[in-house]
Amino acid sequence: MVGRMAAVLRAVSSAMPRGITTAEVARSTGLARPTAHRLLGAMAAEGFCDHDHREGLWLLGPEMYLMGTVAAERYDITEIARDHVAALADATGESAFLSVRRGEETVCLLRADGAFPIRSFVLYEGKRFPLGVASAGLAILSFLPEAATERYLESHDLEPTHGSEHGREALRTSIAETRERGWAENPGLIVEGSWGMGAAVFDAAGQPAWALSLTGIESRFSTERRPELGRLLMHHAHELSKKLRGERVLPTP
Repeated sequence: MVGRMAAVLRAVSSAMPRGITTAEVARSTGLARPTAHRLLGAMAAEGFCDHDHREGLWLLGPEMYLMGTVAAERYDITEIARDHVAALADATGESAFLSVRRGEETVCLLRADGAFPIRSFVLYEGKRFPLGVASAGLAILSFLPEAATERYLESHDLEPTHGSEHGREALRTSIAETRERGWAENPGLIVEGSWGMGAAVFDAAGQPAWALSLTGIESRFSTERRPELGRLLMHHAHELSKKLRGERVLPTP
């Protein structure tokens, strides 16, 4: 029961701020529609969900906000990371992001847009992707311990929902390339023409718990420019990791 309620809450969260219908929750979670509706109603009664009767949409409720505010005191790094996200956007002209690992997904927490007027909107605050999908999720998956990475690949088949480029063998190749470079690349695998690059940020235990990333149109991620973008991502990811460990950091360029 707890697992099903958690899946429903994640489905509602991933649809914010627009909201989500009961049928969409059922499809996303694999639950029968009556079961999804019953769980949504039960959570609405406790304040964890809210129902827009006019639009027929479910949204996160006020209790989630209150609990999230309390949890943020322990888990939220957005204020620490904000300067790095802004610096990446300013230095590159692209859209820059902070994403966090939540179980087997990444969730976007912060977005800052650079000066270049054409932007990609594949990633936005609150957007979730499975590990291995999008540059942030690939960066985190690549730097998990080898055994954890392999367990994830063996237990997840992303190809039916995300295409052949996310099949197990294709992901193994991408992981090897990411480890060699230090940063992950997404060459338009989610939306054609929308590119991304990401670098893992490590917690005090040395585990990849977050990622910094950049997205933009393909022409802005040329072969000549990607090493420069990668070095910037790696610099900020390294300095943010040091901050989270309480170490002395270099000035933000």
